[in-house]
Amino acid sequence: MTQILVVDDEPQMLRALKINLHARRYSVLTAATGAEALEVAGRTPPDAVLLDLGLPDFDGMDIIRGLRAWSAVPIIVLSGRTDAHEKVQALDAGADDYLTKPFVMDELLARLRAVMRRPVGEPAVPQFTVGDHTVDLAAAVVTGPGGPVRLTPTEWKIMRLLLASPGRLVPGKQMLREVWGPDAESHGNYLRVYLAGLRRKLEPDPTRPRHLITEPGIGYRFEP
Repeated sequence: MTQILVVDDEPQMLRALKINLHARRYSVLTAATGAEALEVAGRTPPDAVLLDLGLPDFDGMDIIRGLRAWSAVPIIVLSGRTDAHEKVQALDAGADDYLTKPFVMDELLARLRAVMRRPVGEPAVPQFTVGDHTVDLAAAVVTGPGGPVRLTPTEWKIMRLLLASPGRLVPGKQMLREVWGPDAESHGNYLRVYLAGLRRKLEPDPTRPRHLITEPGIGYRFEP
């Protein structure tokens, strides 16, 4: 069964899309945040993605880039942003189509069928290099010179957030909120401890990190 990932932070929109897609015999995965979307897509690669740009954690453009780093999955943007520049940005980032809210459900379904009919190239390999290690997001496997390296579920959540936006700062409070919940925003020590552990596992020299970078007092960044 064809599987669609719907990413939107509006419960009513998620419910409406889920009902309509199920009625057309699609299997539906849902996510209300960008971090959740990347985690779901990495764990269970969908056949197409319907993506809202106005997410509470990441900007939708970063989610497009994050997906495009390892997947050729068709992406249709569903957004209330009507500015032509926004549409161009989304398409340039890797989206296949752009539909402005509010939209007619039949038009969305027709566009979904259209993008899924298009031939796609060889899917990009869902891998990133961190030092001497290869991080495979889809398989949730890290391989280094000495063999497999085990990451904890929390470490995987942190890595997915950082790898979603290579070279871009991810605010510390956002990471705390996404990994541990809204009550954890003041506990910056959580991130310091886990980033130190990730550097020990992945960086050539954990004391002088080249890939998992701290921006003091602000957040963290993955530098390819």
